[in-house]
Order: sequence, then structure tokens, then C-alpha cells
Amino acid sequence: MSSNLLIENAGKIITLPVEGMTCASCVARVEKAIKKVDGVGKVSVNLATEKATFEIDPSKINYRDIVEKIESAGYKVDVSSLEQKKGNALPENKDKTDFETVLQREFIFAVILTIPILILNMGMMWETFHNIVPLSMDYINKILLILTTPVVFIPGKRFYKIFWANLKHFSADMNSLVAVGTGAAFIYSLTVTLFPATILIHGELPHVYFDTTAVIITLILMGRWLESRAKQKTNSSIKKLMELKPKTALVIRNGIETEIKLEDLLIGDIVIVKPGSKIPADGIIKKGNSVIEESMITGESIPVEKSINDKVIGGTINKSGYLEFSITAVGENSVLGQIIKMVEEAQGSKAPIQNLADKVAAVFVPVVIVIAILTFIIWLIIGSGENIFSHALINFVAVIIIACPCALGLATPTAIMVGTGKGAQLGILIKNGESLERAHKISTVIFDKTGTITEGRPKVTDIITFNSVEESLLQFTASVEKKSEHPVASAVVDYAAAKNIKLIEPDSFESIAGKGIISLINGSEIIAGNLNMMNEKDIDLSQYTSEIEKLHATGKTLIFTAIDKKLKGIFLIEDPIKKTSAVAIADLKKMGIKTIMLTGDNKATAEVIAKKAGVDSYEAEIMPEDKAKVVKKYQNKNEVVAMVGDGINDAPALAQSDVGIAIGSGTDIAIETGGIVLISGDLNGVVDAIKLSQKTIKTIKQNLFWAFIYNTIGIPLAAIGLLNPMFAALAMSLSSVSVISNSLRLRSYKPNK
Repeated sequence: MSSNLLIENAGKIITLPVEGMTCASCVARVEKAIKKVDGVGKVSVNLATEKATFEIDPSKINYRDIVEKIESAGYKVDVSSLEQKKGNALPENKDKTDFETVLQREFIFAVILTIPILILNMGMMWETFHNIVPLSMDYINKILLILTTPVVFIPGKRFYKIFWANLKHFSADMNSLVAVGTGAAFIYSLTVTLFPATILIHGELPHVYFDTTAVIITLILMGRWLESRAKQKTNSSIKKLMELKPKTALVIRNGIETEIKLEDLLIGDIVIVKPGSKIPADGIIKKGNSVIEESMITGESIPVEKSINDKVIGGTINKSGYLEFSITAVGENSVLGQIIKMVEEAQGSKAPIQNLADKVAAVFVPVVIVIAILTFIIWLIIGSGENIFSHALINFVAVIIIACPCALGLATPTAIMVGTGKGAQLGILIKNGESLERAHKISTVIFDKTGTITEGRPKVTDIITFNSVEESLLQFTASVEKKSEHPVASAVVDYAAAKNIKLIEPDSFESIAGKGIISLINGSEIIAGNLNMMNEKDIDLSQYTSEIEKLHATGKTLIFTAIDKKLKGIFLIEDPIKKTSAVAIADLKKMGIKTIMLTGDNKATAEVIAKKAGVDSYEAEIMPEDKAKVVKKYQNKNEVVAMVGDGINDAPALAQSDVGIAIGSGTDIAIETGGIVLISGDLNGVVDAIKLSQKTIKTIKQNLFWAFIYNTIGIPLAAIGLLNPMFAALAMSLSSVSVISNSLRLRSYKPNK
């Protein structure tokens, strides 16, 4: 790779796979190495995903700067992920990495040699063995040396290689502990075997620890191999998402049906999807109608009916009809591609709770080495008997091995990986570990009304006219409302279209946020908007006060139309509440969480909708720019606030909230701002996200507790001579696997629906 090849795109976030990290100390070491490169911004290294994520300044950085720093720290970097990929293709799913394959091979090699080492070493304790194998102790020791040496220098070399790299930088990690422990036992045994005269005790050879050396290396390799296999399971959600995409697609090109590879799809291609087939990419239906199974993307179990002009999502299944649709997005730009990207980023992020483990890891290994040295010295001083040095050495090794902080480094990231992955399967995209952690503390949930609690597809139910013809009133109102993107405006326009009303192009147009529209048509001033708009523009409503109050009591949204300062009619618009909204809000209240609704509607209308939805309270006549202020008001009361919304005007409130929850069917800016995205728009997702967060944080705390308690108990036991180094190695290896296994229990989480 060229050393002057610059990373492109200013402010780009780079993710690099880093092989060889085994504990929290490794994570700290890699982060420190990357931070040394000039031009690198925020750095996050994840042990569970074995990836480093960081921001870069392309004017100062090239690949080689970063790679050399990481590799000089003793780790391997896979830079192939930085190579430009086809935009149409999603990343391939590889179940078994090269690293895992090498690990498995080295473990098997170590096992083959360790078994005879154990047999010989244990056999020497029995007289029967000496009768069967008439070899001297010196001869057996030399056989053990011959068998142990390959274990140390072939599969065991990974520990010593990193130990040497660490030593050059005056740092240490788990590999250092393993190398020091096994190296000390091996060198001592080597000396006893090759230079017996130097260590003879009363004319006899002391015990050798070749079995300790070989077994420790073998057990730690076994632990890492099992750990690697378990890590694959923590990432199963990504694999399942990748498996949703078909390998090929049937397209119409030049009037001919042609089957092509998925990566060869182009925007605008017309794709044919037959019943039972997977939809290969995002698009708009041009021909046919069908029922689409979208549960794998949205988490919704009920299939959705689709017809011409409806959107389809790549990875979903066409259940019944024949469809032809035009491709609108492929690969990483598709919904599935974006979901995979979000989940990967979330799984690679850190939760604030991990800071504790990071701080401990920064000083853990040096402290352990000091404790081990003190253990060795104290045993030399207070020990008795013929093998004082031997006992001191073995206790030194036991402290070193039992203290390896593998479980500590895996406690948080594995739970985050499984938790965010499970969320994706449920249609809940949790963008980062911080949002996942914060969600379990939520005490207040604030909902936007339109499109969040309600369907977001309002419909005109009635038109009340005052000294005007309904058709003419509808024509003028729809003509000005067509210029607006508000859902209520769309309801009026759709109603006019259904009545085949021909619209007029306004001479001028002015939109007043949260109130309405002022326009000129054929010299007449048209004002269409809410009650505030009428009052602000001095429209006389005094003779209609009683009727307006009755209309407000229905809970429907009222749009007033005034022509040349005179009220000509009122449009009654209803936006039905989603079927699941009341159930979700009731569940939140059962959890002790306050629920609040925000709406621009008047108080009478807001009160009716609030009662139907079941929220604790509501705030009506809220301007878009005031939503963030409402969030801030509750935060000032020491509430942990979640904001749930779907529109552009919800983005500031989503950003202000402690946890922004965006409705996936909403606008891109709301989705971008939210820390959690509900793909389906079902508010049950809010309940599920909070419960999943609570379960994940509980799992993390369990993992951290066992990781800390394991070392708290294990190190003193090893120091006072009550823990054999081989058992210490087994316990240390299994501790990592147990932490991952505990995290994997999150995969069985099922929402209560």
C-alpha cells in the first residue's frame, strides 16, 4: 500500500478491523496508539466487534500512519475494509474469520502435545508408572521439554510477540500476563532440566512445571477460540439482516426479462417479483398489487397490502401477487443497507457505563504485575520447606494468570451488540450505546401528536359553509393548501381531488408556521388556517362563536377559510389515532413513566385526543419552535425525557431530549436526529425500546459484577497459594465465555404485545 495514499472525505468516520485484541487493556492500548496520529479525532475501540472507529482529517492522514501505529503496538489491521466498494453491494456475511481458523488450528496443535505432557507429568507421581516406563526423572524432564517447546514457540508465540511489543513501549496487557506467567514457569523448568546442578535440592531435582506452561497456553487458546465462536453469535442479527437480500434479481431491459446479480442493479431498473420471492431492493410499484411480509424489517407481524405507487423495501417478501417496480435505492443506500449500517455503528459504539471498565483496565495489568512480584517475594521470605522458590514461582504464576482482564473488556460491548441487534429484529434501530443506556432511565415520554400518536393521514370529514358555495370554497382552499406540505393541507387537497375540483394557481403565497396560509387568487385574499390565524388577522368570528365551540368539542381539527376578511367556511379534519397508541401509552404508565402529548391544535381538540390516547397531560397550541422548550422545561424538573416525533419541526426537540425516538415513517431529518428509530411507527416500539434498554443494562451490570468479583476473589486465593495456575487458566478462559453467554441471553427477549 502506498504510504502517501490519503484517506478521502473530510470529517469521515473510519472503521478498521483490528485482530489480536483480547482484553480491556488491549482496547486502551489500541486507542492510545491511534490517538498518537496527528489528524485523528474521536477514537472508539470495541473489543467485542474487534473494530476501531475514529474520525480523521484527510489533509494530515494516510493509511500507513494509522496502520503502522496499531501494528507497532502488536496488533494486526485489515485495511481491505477501506477499499472502495460497489455502491450497490451490501457487505458479505462471513461466518468464520481467518483469525478464528488460525486460533482453532493452534489450539488443536497445542492439545495434541499437551495431552502426553499431562500424562507423563501425572504419571511421575505413581510408582506403577515408573515400573511401566523405566525412565529416569532427568530423561522424562527432557522429553517434557521437547514436547513443551513447540507449544511455547508455535501457538504460544502470539503472547510473547505482543509482550515484546508492549515491553518496547513500556506497557502491558493480558498477553503480557500470559507471557510472563508461562515464560517464568518454562524458563525455570528449562533450567532444572538442562542445568540441574544449579538447582539441586539435597541432591534431588525439584519439580518441573512444563505441564503448567503447556496447559495454561492450551486453556487460554481454548478460551479465546470459544470466545471467538461466541462473539459470532453476538453478531447474529447483522448476519440475519444480510441474509435477507436475494442473490439475484429479475429485471426488464430492452423489453427482455433478464436475471442479473444484485450488485448489477441500477436506479430506475424495472424489476419483476413473483409470488413468494424476496424483493431485491427499494422501489415504487408500477404494476400489480400484492401483500408484502415486512416483519423482518419493521418488526410488524401483519403483512401489508401494496398497490401501484406504493413503496417496497428490499429484503421483504412478496406473499401473493405479481409485481413490477422501479428501483429507487440499492445496496448501502437502501433501507436494509442503512439499517445494517446503523446496527454496525451502534454495535461498535461505547456506552457511558463502560467508562468504569476502561479506567480500571488502564491500571489493572501493571497493578497485577506488582501484586504478583510481591507475592513471589513474600513467599520467598515466609515460605518453608525444600521447595521455597518453586512454591513462590507457582503462586506468582497463579496470580498473573487468574488476573487476566478478559471478562472485564467483554462485559459491556457484548451486551450492547446483542441488545442493539435484538432491537433491529424488533424494528427498533438503536443508533449508539449511549442512547441504549440512557433509555433505561427515561421517566417522561413526550409525544408529538400528528403522525406519532395519530396516523398522520388526516381526512376531511365535513365542510361547514357560511354564505358560500361548498364547491367554490373547496376550490379556493385546496388551491392555496396545495402549496403547503402540512398533513392537514394534504387532506384538503386530497378531498378536492376526490371531488374532481380543478385547482387555481395562486398569484402569491405566504406560509406562517403553525398557523396557516395567506394567498391571493384573482385579486381576492384567501386566508386559510387555525383559530389563532383568524384572530391574528382580525377575522370577525363573533357570530359563529357558539358553533365553533361545538365543533371544537368533537376533537376534530378545524381549518378556517376567510375570503377578503370574511369567514366563508370551516373544514373539519380528523386524524385517527393509531390502533396501538393507547395500548403503548397505557403500558408506559404502568411502568411509572409520565406521558405528555404536544399539539398545535386548540385546547378543546387536544383534550379530546389526549383522552382517547390516555396520556397523563397535554400541551396545546404549541408552535413548532416551542417543542424543544417544552422538553427543556421537563428536563429542568430533573426528568429524563424521551421525545417521540416524526416531522422536520420535531428535530430540535429530538435533539434536545435525553433520548430522541424518531418514527421511521417520518422525515429523514427526524430519523437522523433521533438516537432511536422505530421503523414501523408503532408506539409499542417505545415500550419495547425502554424494556430492552433496561434488560441490556441489567445484563451489563451482571457482567461487570462477575468480572470484578472474579478478580477480587481469585487474586487473593492465588496469592496465598490456594489456586493452581492450571485451574486459574481454566477459570480465566471460562470467565470470558460466561460473560458472552450471559449477554447472549438477550437474544431470547420477547416484547409483551
